[in-house]
Amino acid sequence: MESFSLPLLGGLLIGLTTAAYLLLTGKVVGISGILAQALFSRDRLLPFLFVIGLILGGSAYGIFVEPSQPFPEMRSPILLIISGLLVGYGTRLGSGCTSGHGVCGISRLSPRSLVATAIFMTTAIITVLLTK
Repeated sequence: MESFSLPLLGGLLIGLTTAAYLLLTGKVVGISGILAQALFSRDRLLPFLFVIGLILGGSAYGIFVEPSQPFPEMRSPILLIISGLLVGYGTRLGSGCTSGHGVCGISRLSPRSLVATAIFMTTAIITVLLTK
């Protein structure tokens, strides 16, 4: 498969999955919200399957499509825990995560999501420029 078609395929799969989840649950896709549903809600099956699908899909892509890419070095467990807590706090503070705002919020022309996504992207660009 040509390299330019992989991002297109990924975008199509994200769009289809997002639409299917909305049709099946009546809720928009936001990974932090889905993870919270999988852990804490009474109706856990679909959110749990969604999270498992993310893990298996990403793993399958790494194994079958990008097998030549080296696995990232191991990070400190303490650093991973602190990072996870900061991300969780940020998603609550921002009323959603990058997937919820960037994929679903922008498609609904939500002003809050447009601002949040602009801030995510600006912060990401600055971080890359400062660390590379």
